[in-house]
Amino acid sequence: MYQVYQELDERELARLCSERNRLAEDELYRRYAARVYTLCRRYAGNDEEAKDLTQESLIQALDKAGTFSYRGKGSLYRWICRIAVNKTLNHIKRRRWRTVSLDILSRDDIPEPTEEELETVPQEKLLEWISALPDLRRTVFNLYCIDGFSHQDISVLLGISEKGSAGVLAKARKQLKGEIRRYLNDQE
Repeated sequence: MYQVYQELDERELARLCSERNRLAEDELYRRYAARVYTLCRRYAGNDEEAKDLTQESLIQALDKAGTFSYRGKGSLYRWICRIAVNKTLNHIKRRRWRTVSLDILSRDDIPEPTEEELETVPQEKLLEWISALPDLRRTVFNLYCIDGFSHQDISVLLGISEKGSAGVLAKARKQLKGEIRRYLNDQE
């Protein structure tokens, strides 16, 4: 019986979820929870907040399943991701942006790592450094570099100017470049 739900397309799954079909809700959670958690973790910066935000996002998606508008394959996941990003950004705004003085990491004289050098840096390290960015830097970096939002979109989402978004992104990149450079120097 449960296999029937595993074979549902997105449109039918959302319809059944809007009718509060428990097996359909379980299937939606099974399909999307891990990916939504990964998204929330990138923005939240820690596991516990990401778990809470994942739960809240999926609950909201289930509550609003009747408003989902199918726009082709993958649209249900994109719709749920939008809910998760908005929920996470609101959470971060409520928490207020943590500010950390990292003047030493904002120097312009840090050499840009080459592609060959970047290939030697473990992905776990990069994710660790991104998670350690101050809230605003991490959020702008994720929105721009990973999720493909424009500075105009980011300015609307976060209530900052487009130039402010670009400046924050530059600081995040400099900080990450400094971490990469230190790592590479330690490996020599």
